[in-house]
Amino acid sequence: MSIVETMIDIPAEHEKNVCGQFDEYVKKMERTLHVTMVSRDGSLKIIGPEEMIRKAKSVFGNLIELSKRGNVITQQNVDYALALSFSESDSQILEIDKDIICRTVNGKPVKPKTMGQKAYVDAIRQKMVVFGIGPAGTGKTYLAMAMGIQAFKDGEVGRIILTRPAIEAGEKLGFLPGDLQSKIDPYLRPLYDALYQIMGAESYLHNAEKGLIEVAPLAYMRGRTLDNAFIILDEAQNTTPAQMKMFLTRIGFGSKVIITGDQTQKDLPGGSASGLDVAIKVLKKVEDIGFCYLTSSDVVRHPLVQKIVQAYDEYEGQKQRQEQDNRRMDKRFGRKEAKAPKRGR
Repeated sequence: MSIVETMIDIPAEHEKNVCGQFDEYVKKMERTLHVTMVSRDGSLKIIGPEEMIRKAKSVFGNLIELSKRGNVITQQNVDYALALSFSESDSQILEIDKDIICRTVNGKPVKPKTMGQKAYVDAIRQKMVVFGIGPAGTGKTYLAMAMGIQAFKDGEVGRIILTRPAIEAGEKLGFLPGDLQSKIDPYLRPLYDALYQIMGAESYLHNAEKGLIEVAPLAYMRGRTLDNAFIILDEAQNTTPAQMKMFLTRIGFGSKVIITGDQTQKDLPGGSASGLDVAIKVLKKVEDIGFCYLTSSDVVRHPLVQKIVQAYDEYEGQKQRQEQDNRRMDKRFGRKEAKAPKRGR
């Protein structure tokens, strides 16, 4: 394989943003693409195999364009651009960046950052009910909140309803201090945080007082019909099948429903079926219901979160394969689980 070299120009005002502090992004690209990069006077010399140089130029071109659009380049941007460079869709990172859902109270644009997130946002626009399923950090709840707030501002819905099952994750509600609302609020805190960031605390409180924005535990949904509302059920893996059925049958005219959950993080009592798992099986063929599966490649939190998710996925996969192998061996040799002997009276 022949080694070649090429030069690319990086505008001085974007150099630090694209190359990273102490050239950390450049070093990341060198390790991933097996090339050598030398930065000097607004130019970057790239030395390596021709195919890897093509990928490096594509990555830098995409990052420079993102920087020109006002983005602060992060480790996640670099990792995702590198991943896309090995596919035929390396330019799609720029298409994704164009899709601005709304802006936070500080003016920061909220938009999908991966192809999985883009597909999720598109499904929310097109479907009446959408299931967003994936690991922590993939933006399931935050993007749904942004879509809901924008729909509310645009007058597409008359109110926003956010709900979560108040499952006791090792802590009993009765031992928590305060009245019932004080006990439940910690379970709903992630929803409040997203509301404050996107809408602003003052705007949220103003609309909450009017009853136009409601944050409540899932149990409070029973017996209601929710018309003309944007409804988000978060942490759906912690619902029971009965709770999920109750929630889905609350949907009224003019409403849109987003259900988010992570099938690997259930806090239900041992052996209990998850309402999310059951709903996926029951509703997979129902028209106008969308299912979006996000993966570790869609994680947009700290890069370490992505590594943690991948490590757990590998561990669970290995454990599942080992159990399958054990069952096959048991079947092959006619082994059965030992039964406890009956005790005499």
